Amino acid sequence: MLVAAGALLLAGGGLAAVATTALAGNSDPNTEAGHQHTALATTISCPDVGDRLRQVPRSARLQVSKGLAALDRQVATAYEQMSGGQGGDVLGRLKQQRSKTIGTMAGAIARDAKRPTYLMAMSGCTTKPTGDKLSADGQSGTQYGTRSTNDGWGQNPSQVPPQGGDPSQQGQGQIPGQSQDPNQGQSQGQQGGPSPDDFADINTVQPNAGDPPFAAPQGSGASTGTFTSECGRNEDGHFNSDNVIVTPGVSNGAHHTHDYVGNKTTDAFSNDQSLAASDTTCTNGDLSTYYWPVLRKLDGTSEHKPGAGHDGNNGSVLTPASVTLQYRGSQAGAVRAMPRGLRIITGDAKAFTNGTANANASWSCTGFENRQLKDKYPLCPQGSQVVRTFAFQNCWDGQNTDSANHRTHVAFSDRNGQCPQGFTAIPQLVERLTYDVPQGDSFAVDSFPEQLHKPVTDHGDFIDVMPDDLMNKAVDCINRGQKCT
Repeated sequence: MLVAAGALLLAGGGLAAVATTALAGNSDPNTEAGHQHTALATTISCPDVGDRLRQVPRSARLQVSKGLAALDRQVATAYEQMSGGQGGDVLGRLKQQRSKTIGTMAGAIARDAKRPTYLMAMSGCTTKPTGDKLSADGQSGTQYGTRSTNDGWGQNPSQVPPQGGDPSQQGQGQIPGQSQDPNQGQSQGQQGGPSPDDFADINTVQPNAGDPPFAAPQGSGASTGTFTSECGRNEDGHFNSDNVIVTPGVSNGAHHTHDYVGNKTTDAFSNDQSLAASDTTCTNGDLSTYYWPVLRKLDGTSEHKPGAGHDGNNGSVLTPASVTLQYRGSQAGAVRAMPRGLRIITGDAKAFTNGTANANASWSCTGFENRQLKDKYPLCPQGSQVVRTFAFQNCWDGQNTDSANHRTHVAFSDRNGQCPQGFTAIPQLVERLTYDVPQGDSFAVDSFPEQLHKPVTDHGDFIDVMPDDLMNKAVDCINRGQKCT
């Protein structure tokens, strides 16, 4: 059975996972030497209302956007209360709050469309085990291998570092955040995520990246060209915690900080007209918006502002060493131009609690990019950089630049490049980011608090604002098999 064992406070201002204790057999652990407490971390898991939306009239968009942002705030607050040991019926209060917010959203939609009564069944939340063990003092354990990575990119499961042996022979050796002196306890960043279980030595990962999106289109029937926009590494420091795609018109709608390149003015209040009137960091005049959650070095620093320490994201922001934005063709043939204003999200910021149906995070190391990790951060050897790759959907429904849940208007092709019925092939955006992470340093992607900075929650966002002539040039290069920048 499970009984509450209290909660954890955070190191460095982060949020802690809730501790529950599993008792093996007899409820009195002192009656048998083998009956010991095993503490497991838990988090809050709620149905994703935004993902279930199917129709949002223009008249209801702002109200729905505000509602989605409110739901995220409510979950974050409940998680903080639960992990802070405030007690009481946290999930009961959360359900009441969510019911009221969802009802308001449904009412706004019902003014000009069918009332989405199915949303009301999504107010209740549960606790979810994280799979991370907690030590006797309530901190994250250091054992690897508590979760399978068999749902990674390729056919082979990623391997976890072997136990024992000489860590200096295992790429990164020292596990980020793990103290060499066991009496010193865990370093900052272990509580509230990520845990040591979220890292894997890249040397132990089997090659698995032969399938798309890592295998570029090839062969006589494919469109094999590429088009690259050079837009810098966010040297201008364009950051905010908004999400103009999911929660437009709401400040701090993401509850984590985004890195931006390309369009210089993107924030929660941007629209197609303001984006088209903006300047850009891209050297070719590409006005498109490219953004993703920042990666942080977990060094104990904290900025108490929205998207950072205010939302449980602590540590120094790491500027990418390089950013490559490349558009590729289709294995099945020619691609057509993207419509201006097309919005695409790849990955799922809530994949840890939602499940991996929309997860599309990919992690590796330079020199090892035939080995991709989906639910682990990589431990890279000396001189090797951490690599994040985002491959975006490459099929479009031919009609809509967005959809109510921001997903159903685009799709991925199959491995042969065939799009779902009714969809057509468009250039596939593939973003590749590299980072210089000193050996032994712990790092994590920004996330919603209850997602615990899990690598599977990584995601990328894109709004096409290319001038028409530039998009046509890109399509021509790709379909002719040329390589253009």
